[in-house]
Amino acid sequence: MIEVKNLVKHYGDKKAVNDISFTVEKGEILGLLGPNGAGKSTTMNMLTGYISSTSGTVVINGEDILENPIKAKAQIGYLPELPPLYLDMTVNGYLNFLYDLKKCKISRRSHIKDVCELTKISDVSERIIKNLSKGYKQRVGLAGALIGNPPVLILDEPTVGLDPKQIIEIRTLIKKLGKSHTVIISSHILPEIQAVCDRVIIINKGQIVADDTEHNLSQKVSTDHRLTARIEGDKNEVIKIIKSIENIWQVRADVEKEPNVYEYDIEAAEGVDIRRELFFKLAENKMPLLMLKSANLSLEDIFLKITMGNEAIAPEIREVKKAKKLTEELEKLGFGVGGLQQAVSKGAGGAENNTTADTADVENKSVTEKKEKLITAVNENSKKTDEKNNSPKKGEKQKNVDKKEGK
Repeated sequence: MIEVKNLVKHYGDKKAVNDISFTVEKGEILGLLGPNGAGKSTTMNMLTGYISSTSGTVVINGEDILENPIKAKAQIGYLPELPPLYLDMTVNGYLNFLYDLKKCKISRRSHIKDVCELTKISDVSERIIKNLSKGYKQRVGLAGALIGNPPVLILDEPTVGLDPKQIIEIRTLIKKLGKSHTVIISSHILPEIQAVCDRVIIINKGQIVADDTEHNLSQKVSTDHRLTARIEGDKNEVIKIIKSIENIWQVRADVEKEPNVYEYDIEAAEGVDIRRELFFKLAENKMPLLMLKSANLSLEDIFLKITMGNEAIAPEIREVKKAKKLTEELEKLGFGVGGLQQAVSKGAGGAENNTTADTADVENKSVTEKKEKLITAVNENSKKTDEKNNSPKKGEKQKNVDKKEGK
């Protein structure tokens, strides 16, 4: 239905979109995600023919958006982030205007009535658009995108300005439309994408960095393969049954949640789904499975991990990982754990003392220099960690100030 091949867009020297390719099938709802400045809006604008690409192709239902723009655009219903409404028109007048503009061949009255009922704007159809609330204006914009019953819908932030009840209604409508339309949604509201989309594409720095279902992305990004189960029955017997399943690495019983009901953390081998076998094993032994949930990452966690990488990790964890990496590098260069501690305590000079005169050629000098740099880095890293750990908290700082002032 939608086929994008090697799409590129330059703004002067800046490459806003860099060689992206993807397809969207009929009946699929695709979520387009990305941080600000990632190239998401530029991609949406090229898909709708609003701007042209520097190179690459966009084909909508068999029609190239640049070679046959009128035929291709006739296949698209587009809702921009700010709906292009004529504020002095009534809702009914605006929808009739769009009906004429799109040269629709469907029965006018029944089609406009159906669209109004779908988007829940029948009660304001005779009101002037400028007098409507932001939520109603957004729904009128969505109704405009649906005029002509286009097979492709491209929606940019479709629930902006809606109240919680309206958001649920629009999500339900999008899911319903997704059965017979191809839908692309761009949104900063991650739970919205999570609730309605079959597949997610994440764009970062003009390139596609992820393209899969939310579940599969979670499996790829997470190194955790755990389940949490709440099971009724003798704790030791339950653990024995779980351990009898193949590819189980670890089982740990948590506190008793209800009489004779415990929660169990179950860790399985990567890529192995044990849920069905676990269910049947427990059922055979008449042990009710009261809850089973995966420890998969949320879409927000996936998004942060893919777009921010190491920056998404807490600073304290980053310091520990950095120290570990430096330690591993030094050990590769000949320092054991004890030797490393000795080298750190002595400073960079410790490396010089371990280098004998007969090995002081060019190659060993470079190794020595690398050791010195790594030891200095370890020292600096340790100093930072110590400063963080030893720095007084807010209350302690105030006590020290009061003490100095003689209070």
